[in-house]
Amino acid sequence: MSFCDDTLLCNFPKCRSKLSGFAWVTACSHVFCDQHGSDAFSRSPAICPACSSALSGKLDIVRTELSPSEQYKAMVLAGLPPDVVLDISARALAFWSYQVHQEHMYQEYSLSRAEAQLKQMEKVLTQQNQSRELELTGMRGEIASLKKVMEEYKRKYSDVSERLMERNRQYQKLQGLYDSLRLRNMVVDVGERDTLLQPGHHDFNTGVAPRPATPQRSPQFLSVGHDGDSRFFSCLEADGAKTFFQFSSPSRERGRPFMKKH
Repeated sequence: MSFCDDTLLCNFPKCRSKLSGFAWVTACSHVFCDQHGSDAFSRSPAICPACSSALSGKLDIVRTELSPSEQYKAMVLAGLPPDVVLDISARALAFWSYQVHQEHMYQEYSLSRAEAQLKQMEKVLTQQNQSRELELTGMRGEIASLKKVMEEYKRKYSDVSERLMERNRQYQKLQGLYDSLRLRNMVVDVGERDTLLQPGHHDFNTGVAPRPATPQRSPQFLSVGHDGDSRFFSCLEADGAKTFFQFSSPSRERGRPFMKKH
């Protein structure tokens, strides 16, 4: 509020509204709106809500009209000596000057309080930003570490995949070789069985007819474990392996008795 502003503000701490109509003026140079003045000064003894001063005098509290009529202005100071008129005017101007000064002090106090709150908020914001930067740096480090771990797992997965493909190729190759040898064994065994199992034909050495050949079974394929080192096919069973290698051995072919066809 400035000297050019002709509107006073209510001095009640929680009001601060512009005055209009009627106002309550105190001897301690405070002014209140009609609502808060009526509430505050209806009790006895009267206490100023702004400075807590006791207002016990008859004229310590005055309810005045802020926009008096022209007749009131013409008669209120009529008949008073000039020095009294000047004294009344000086006191009225001192009251106004005090109100302007108090408003200026209040605005400065509000500004300093707002600046202090702003500095405190800036300090808190700076601390929060530093904390977030530290957290962000830590998270970036964790992300970099996790990326390294992921790359290591990708490399291991690639190695295991290559080993698995190589083992599968070896298995397919061995499986084809085994099937071809088993087919050859079956063809030879069928020819021998047709020759040896003719009516009245016996082994010249033992006199016992030979037993039919036992069919061979293919090796079972095993799945790969977590370490990637499990074997991909099982060994041949004892009896099947014996029959297989006995068939492939040249010594057996040479030791077989010569059968003369009739």
